[in-house]
Amino acid sequence: MFPFISYPYPKSESFKEILISSLGAGISVYLFLVIFQPFGTENFHHPYKLLFLFPYSIIFGIAFLIASLLTFRFSNWNIGAELLKLIVILLLGSVFSYFYNSLFLSRVELSIENYFYMLLYSFAIGIPVSVIYILSRYIYLKNSHESIARNISQHLFGSISDRPHRSFIISAHNAELTINEQDFLYVQSMENYCTFYFLENGSIKKQLIRISLSNVLAQVETDSVKKCHRSYIVNLEKVKNLKGNAQGYKLILSEINFEVPVSRSFIPLIIPLLQKQSK
Repeated sequence: MFPFISYPYPKSESFKEILISSLGAGISVYLFLVIFQPFGTENFHHPYKLLFLFPYSIIFGIAFLIASLLTFRFSNWNIGAELLKLIVILLLGSVFSYFYNSLFLSRVELSIENYFYMLLYSFAIGIPVSVIYILSRYIYLKNSHESIARNISQHLFGSISDRPHRSFIISAHNAELTINEQDFLYVQSMENYCTFYFLENGSIKKQLIRISLSNVLAQVETDSVKKCHRSYIVNLEKVKNLKGNAQGYKLILSEINFEVPVSRSFIPLIIPLLQKQSK
């Protein structure tokens, strides 16, 4: 019925990003309460009214932080999962807000009925704001990444630089593989194995070796051969095109019809290198 909820959605990939988002969520709640004063807030008169409203920002900021940390390690994140996370945030926020309002502000008797009203208030405010947040963040990241990718792609040729190149000798257990750097395309990791894609006499070859991606990186990393994803190492000199979307970027190599993903945590490393390469 709602196919858009299955669309991939970029989730926070670092504690710093989660912390900043949590602070933003708390501040947004406080500003909403101060500016619009919904659900009878305008009838609450007190010289320290703004101070009494401030704990709501702390409550929803903490709720956002808890929910984000609980979902930090989840993969295949989409809009539906983000909506579910926001519902959990609203539930946590409504519980904490109810106790704060009942015990410190209104000083009314605790009851299921009173909590139900607080739950309705939280969802009445939170759902529209959450939908706007999801769509605006998705559109902003999509447009931003597409624009950067378009500008870089105009100057990418997938050519080899004039700097000296070396041969990679990848050793693992009883296996050994030698690849010239200019023939190296990318490596894909799957559990304890890595598949190497490279050129041999102008043809694309691949070889599976039992080795960890971190071990591979220690043996092949150069100025242009970098890890771009938790499962991929790529030769940036082989990139001929760059695609951008809300989740991040995808690298299109000149010799193979495959899009190598760039996870958001590696964007600060990979994109500046491609920008430098395209100049």
